Amino acid sequence: MKYDDASWHYGGDYPAGLPEKNAYTHTGVFLAWALVHGMVGEVHNFERPEDVQAVKSKLKTGGQFLADNCDGKFTDEDLNDIGNKFASEFYENEYFSVYVEAVDPEEKYETIYHVPDTWETYDKVAPVISKHFEMWSQSNT
Repeated sequence: MKYDDASWHYGGDYPAGLPEKNAYTHTGVFLAWALVHGMVGEVHNFERPEDVQAVKSKLKTGGQFLADNCDGKFTDEDLNDIGNKFASEFYENEYFSVYVEAVDPEEKYETIYHVPDTWETYDKVAPVISKHFEMWSQSNT
């Protein structure tokens, strides 16, 4: 199952002149959160565990991981069972609006794609994802 694909964003109504890599940020934040919280899929543990560790150590952003290891595609292979159960509900239904509210509550960015792929962006969103995961866990695990 494919949850997201950067090409869906930069291939559509995307701001002119903005690098395609900016379409990786929102998905990368969620994927980094999942990796940091031990929800990585086996494919990443076997193929490039050093890249998973680079995200956990904040040496590589989630957007960079998504570009380098997933070709911009976020699929069920990227997560373990718990991660997929959570993503199939939260990422599919609520994540994008939660992300927008967390990273740009004052609407200072021209578009959501102008939000930088940084650990500061992650730090704004990760606690909100964690809160949703805790609520989800209470009724799903």
